[in-house]
Amino acid sequence: GEQAAFRAIIQGKIKKGSVLIIRYEGPKGSPGMPEMLSPGAALIGAGLGKDVALVTDGRFSGASHGIMVGHVCPEAAVGGPLALVEDGDVVVIDVAKRSIDLSVSEEEMARRIWNPPLLPLTRTRGVLAKYAKIVSSAHFGALTDGSHLGQK
Repeated sequence: GEQAAFRAIIQGKIKKGSVLIIRYEGPKGSPGMPEMLSPGAALIGAGLGKDVALVTDGRFSGASHGIMVGHVCPEAAVGGPLALVEDGDVVVIDVAKRSIDLSVSEEEMARRIWNPPLLPLTRTRGVLAKYAKIVSSAHFGALTDGSHLGQK
């Protein structure tokens, strides 16, 4: 998550040319879709702001700069594509084409889809657990009124 990414940056584990994936930070996964301010600021502080891309199902503020892709939907917590990325995978970001591609064979992707990593539940009780159960995807506005379920 966000804290692990921040630690990796300040410990010098993230190198130029990397794509840093921060997943399980969307509306359901976190829950709440926190702002990825610390990792973005740490990349800038480490001199990596123009050389490392940050991709997340979380969100960024308007003050963020560098190579940032946020609000990835569907989020990892519901089986979105970020859940299937593994360390060492080649991720290609083409800004002109507005695309992000994972350079992994179809066979390997099929294996990963059938063996997804399990999301550790961060909240099992209380208001945040209830929120995580009912909140819609970020591309539907992270609504909690049931409209994404055909309810109001």
